[in-house]
Amino acid sequence: MLAIRKARRKLRMGTICSPNLSGTKTSSEVCNADWMASLPPHLHNLPLSNLAIPGSHDSFSYWVDEKSPVGPDQTTAIKRLARISLVKKLMKKWSVTQNLTFREQLEAGIRYFDLRVSSKPGDADQEIYFIHGLFGIKVWDGLMEIDSFLTQHPQEIIFLDFNHFYAMDEAHHKCLIRRIQEAFGNKLCPACSVESLTLRVLWEKKCQVLIFYHCPFYKQYPFLWPGKKIPAPWANTTSVHKLILFLETTLSERALRGSFHVSQAILTPRVKTIARGLVGGLKNTLVHRNLPAILDWVKTQKPGAMGVNIITSDFVDLVDFATTVIELNDLLQEDKALAKC
Repeated sequence: MLAIRKARRKLRMGTICSPNLSGTKTSSEVCNADWMASLPPHLHNLPLSNLAIPGSHDSFSYWVDEKSPVGPDQTTAIKRLARISLVKKLMKKWSVTQNLTFREQLEAGIRYFDLRVSSKPGDADQEIYFIHGLFGIKVWDGLMEIDSFLTQHPQEIIFLDFNHFYAMDEAHHKCLIRRIQEAFGNKLCPACSVESLTLRVLWEKKCQVLIFYHCPFYKQYPFLWPGKKIPAPWANTTSVHKLILFLETTLSERALRGSFHVSQAILTPRVKTIARGLVGGLKNTLVHRNLPAILDWVKTQKPGAMGVNIITSDFVDLVDFATTVIELNDLLQEDKALAKC
């Protein structure tokens, strides 16, 4: 029965988003654009904190500008080295952690976005940019791309986690928050009890966007959720074994109530890792060969109050990451079937 349900879901969700002349279907081409809307009715009343939700790490970093100044998130030593043009080219190889744009990630099923933002030196206005070593696109452009998708897919819910701010004073924060309001308007979900937040409740209210803001400014705006409501423990390791042990430990310590939970299934390069794979970059040196083992761990997980909730990855298109996470929700269906027996 579970296999039949999975096959039916793939018929509903597994459409091709772009043509492939070879006739095969790659993970980046599988379209999970409406997977939340396609969940079975009994999951519509389950708290979002109990569902398995795919997310991306440094979600915006599919493009960074090697001609821009080095970001304020970097050390003084790196800023000095970056005066050499080749250094920025190498930085780009280690700053990019995704291949897909926001729109492409959304179509693939990603619903949680890890966001780091900054003002840019020399800008006369208060414009805010995404940043990871080098500057990315303007935040406003990213928000508009996301809003366009949400308008076309009114039952999909997203999490935007603004968790790092650089070179931003009060005026910059007010500008960013105003941009968020302008982009999403009534789609913004006011902060409330995590346990009360279900797909059905959000659909009835026509809310689609949860904004998490890891800065005291959240207190001034009802649609900003505090960062403590979405903890994302970071393993900070290059070892898959240590990463998995860390993920298991932090899941076992997950709070019973009151928050979502992010499992960061990512490896973090050390200085010596970068030195060894300087030209290869993050994807070729660290991610490509380790992602299948990380995905194997994901396949063994189960969602629920003390199980996985949001899982993030680098380069979400390299394997069937989003689909694998989404299909974990079939285990919740299985539980319901067992309860009836």
